[in-house]
Amino acid sequence: MALLAFPNVSEAREAATVDALKNVWSPARVLDLHADPHHNRTAITLVGEPGALAAALVAGAREVVARVDIRGHEGAHPFVGALDVAAVVWPDAAHRGAACAEALVAADELARRLDVPVFLYGELAAGRTRAELRRGGPQELRRRMAAGELAPDFGPPRLHPTAGATLVAARPPLVAFNLWLAPVATLDEARATAAAVRARLPGVRALALQLGDRLQVSMNVERPDLVSLAEVTAAVRARVPVVEGELVGLAPRAALEGFPTDVPLDGAERVLEDALTS
Repeated sequence: MALLAFPNVSEAREAATVDALKNVWSPARVLDLHADPHHNRTAITLVGEPGALAAALVAGAREVVARVDIRGHEGAHPFVGALDVAAVVWPDAAHRGAACAEALVAADELARRLDVPVFLYGELAAGRTRAELRRGGPQELRRRMAAGELAPDFGPPRLHPTAGATLVAARPPLVAFNLWLAPVATLDEARATAAAVRARLPGVRALALQLGDRLQVSMNVERPDLVSLAEVTAAVRARVPVVEGELVGLAPRAALEGFPTDVPLDGAERVLEDALTS
């Protein structure tokens, strides 16, 4: 069975760049592309064979480095690089080893070919999180590297001048999922809700974001086999009113079971199993 990859690019407002990102990941196949101008981030889902997926990530990253300059980046999503994340995903436990090997190859190739420092996170880095590496953004990461507090796992001991750093992991499927809140909610309520969801639900990362005049609880559901999107939505609605949900990328069908019919879900058709067989 093929492996998946989930590269995230710190650009979603430049139409020419987003269009280019649809066609630069050969020999992998693009299953889904989600560009969010509020977050200024494009999430791509790829599928490819072991031994080829790392090459696809390097091919796409080369285009990203050529096009995206993070020095003027503005957006709600935390980031440290142009190709901010490149996660290799195992579709089932039997392919965990292959995914880990592919992620390590990708990390080495990205650093060696593009002169971008690569930091591992998750299982490949004893559980270190993206949040730990992104704390304070590129400026703080640059300071920590210069001070000797943090060294990349691959590549140069300094940020790329325009592309920053890239974070690489091997992981099981997760679901990136946002809930838009009703106008009566406040930012303090949204922050308290995100904290409560993080504390209550296993493997759910949550942030409260002010996006223009709207509030959003933005989440990664890292164990969709344990926590459904219906349960996540119920936990948020217990504290603040919700008007709409949004999928970023693809979700396993089981994660969508029982989703409340009174909450519109943008991207409900983005089912991982359907994309793999299309």
